[in-house]
Amino acid sequence: MTDTTPAASPSPTTLDAFNLEPASSLRPRLLTCLHVDRWADDVLAGRPYAARDALLAAADRAAQVLDDAELASALAGHPRIGERASGPAHDAELSRREQAGVDPADAEVARALAAGNAAYEERFDRVFLIRAAGRSAPEILAELRRRLDNDDAAERAETVDQLRQIALLRLEGVL
Repeated sequence: MTDTTPAASPSPTTLDAFNLEPASSLRPRLLTCLHVDRWADDVLAGRPYAARDALLAAADRAAQVLDDAELASALAGHPRIGERASGPAHDAELSRREQAGVDPADAEVARALAAGNAAYEERFDRVFLIRAAGRSAPEILAELRRRLDNDDAAERAETVDQLRQIALLRLEGVL
């Protein structure tokens, strides 16, 4: 006897769900990855994606160049390194996880980060941003100190690259 029971349809992959989700509900989630309207619109416009790698490549390309307004918008979504997310644009849970290598109870680290953040903001007139996920406090401090020696153009490029890296990590979480 042959089984005539219809096979259960496979559950959609996360990429399938991403491709099918209404833009109105997906767009806010994309903006938690990188708070740049054009970037979110570019990623949405590429749907449907045939493969996860195609989605990540499109998101990567769209994040490689940010104009000044986009850079300011993207940075507004990030707290200072070593500080708790406080603004309405900050995603507190994402920031907490990403900065897990920075112990807020370590007074020496807190002082060094506060001093480094202040020097950076005075030098570049914006918040210091680094992909903190997977980095320890000493690694972050070393990068902060190194980047203080950058010229304005080099530091802007590094900041945009760090935002791109964060966006791709966060997009992986959306998937």
